Amino acid sequence: MDRAVAQAAERLDRARLTGVPCEPVRALLPSGDLTAAYAVQTVLGDRRLAEGRRITGWKIGLTSTAVQAQLGVGTPDFGRLLDDTAVPDGAEIPWGSVLQPRAEAEVALFLEHDLTHERHTVADVIRATAFALPAVEVVGSRIRDWDISAVDTIADNASSGAYVLGTRPVPLRELDLRTVGMVVERRGEPVSTGAGAACLGNPLHAAIWLADTLVRLGHPLRAGDTVLTGALGPMTTVEPGDVLEARIDGLGSVRAAFGRTEAEGGTR
Repeated sequence: MDRAVAQAAERLDRARLTGVPCEPVRALLPSGDLTAAYAVQTVLGDRRLAEGRRITGWKIGLTSTAVQAQLGVGTPDFGRLLDDTAVPDGAEIPWGSVLQPRAEAEVALFLEHDLTHERHTVADVIRATAFALPAVEVVGSRIRDWDISAVDTIADNASSGAYVLGTRPVPLRELDLRTVGMVVERRGEPVSTGAGAACLGNPLHAAIWLADTLVRLGHPLRAGDTVLTGALGPMTTVEPGDVLEARIDGLGSVRAAFGRTEAEGGTR
């Protein structure tokens, strides 16, 4: 198992460093073994920390039941957010810095208290959250042509690429996250629409799942963490030069801008 995990980590890290997508890693790991996939994710995350990066929070993926069915799982997944993947609102994301990028609009929660209970409630999450922000997650796959299973995307840090946060914090008491509407536009044309209910019925439900899961794994959510709670609508394809604007009711807007030229110094 250790050798298989190391081989999968090497394949994904080589793709990140070279900017050349790789073959899926699922054939290297026991069939359907999500524990092994998370072990690969941990190896890669520890390498980034050793390089001087820091964890700024966590992202939740596979919050759509349709996507879960497509990948043959019945649960969301998670990945780490790192400081070098945070992009200011509207700042250019150099083309090539995220492999095979796609974008999705999400609700981000910023925590001011730890979440350390074995089982959390909606009230626990609300009390622990300082504010919410609109977010665009730029997902990317180091695996060629997005040929992924659940094992592949989990090993690949839940296909995390970059993330952009809005700049106007909103207290949760002013929001009903289940009913918020969302639209992503490209040059004024809608390319994705959705609502809070598309994310496990409510983005707060996704946050509860993550909080409980991370406690079981021994590294609970902490004050200062940012949590990307999951997509509110379908992913959007991205082309060089695109500027995507996501608007979420009650939260405002946030823009993800993509450059036309290749990034220097590798990929995220």
